[in-house]
Amino acid sequence: MYPELVKIGPLTVYSYGLMLGIAFITASFLLTKELKRKKLDPNLSGTITLLAVVCGIVGAKLFHLIENWEYFLRAPVDMIFSAGGLTFYGGFILATAVIIIYLKKKKVPVFKITDAAAPGLMIGYGIARIGCHLSGDGDYGVPTNLPWAMSYEKGTYPPSVAFKDFPEIVEKYGVKGVVPDNILVHPTPLYELIAAAFLFFILWKLRKKFAADGKLFMTYLIFSGSERLLVEFIRINPKILYGLSEAQIISIVLMIIGFTGLAYLKRKII
Repeated sequence: MYPELVKIGPLTVYSYGLMLGIAFITASFLLTKELKRKKLDPNLSGTITLLAVVCGIVGAKLFHLIENWEYFLRAPVDMIFSAGGLTFYGGFILATAVIIIYLKKKKVPVFKITDAAAPGLMIGYGIARIGCHLSGDGDYGVPTNLPWAMSYEKGTYPPSVAFKDFPEIVEKYGVKGVVPDNILVHPTPLYELIAAAFLFFILWKLRKKFAADGKLFMTYLIFSGSERLLVEFIRINPKILYGLSEAQIISIVLMIIGFTGLAYLKRKII
């Protein structure tokens, strides 16, 4: 793992921050490309990207604080200003809501823009997961003996810390009540990178085939929700309802929105 890629004097380049920046740049580039193809103002891309960056980070941080409310109450300043602690769905929900409000205020067709953004959102998510992998920030999965299993002992959130609230894993793999940092686990960030790249390819192919505005974005919601729903079964997030994690519940909601939206758009066309 390489949480810190390089140090130049007082400047440190962090792997997660770098990959997150590349993810936003890539998504913005693809959005601009699609806006031009749709004969929409390509300058919208800059504003949308700025809103996505600001609201995405704020939403991701807020969601993380809510998820870890007990720890936040103990050390609020440390939690707020820590470099880590970003939850994707929090950023996605807040950024999407703010961008939709902005587009409606500008009287810009919302579904045309969300369709244009869908492929970039998918591949951007995958690129950001490279940062999660390199930093070892706890997004990995449960222990496994598969040939491609990896160790995250040099990450910012090593297994001895990540698994401490999972008694069944501590009991099975722990040594004197602690899971060794060098234990091999599922490299789930890489699984998500592969899935995101594959789903991006499909969305990129479909973008010129869907006639109805909004159809591509609804498909993105289904793809994104399905991918996250499945990978969460081997990730180390706690289960909160019917054996499902918080991310899985949100994923299901997004999938329902996607399927409902597709059905509505199909009826509207007919």
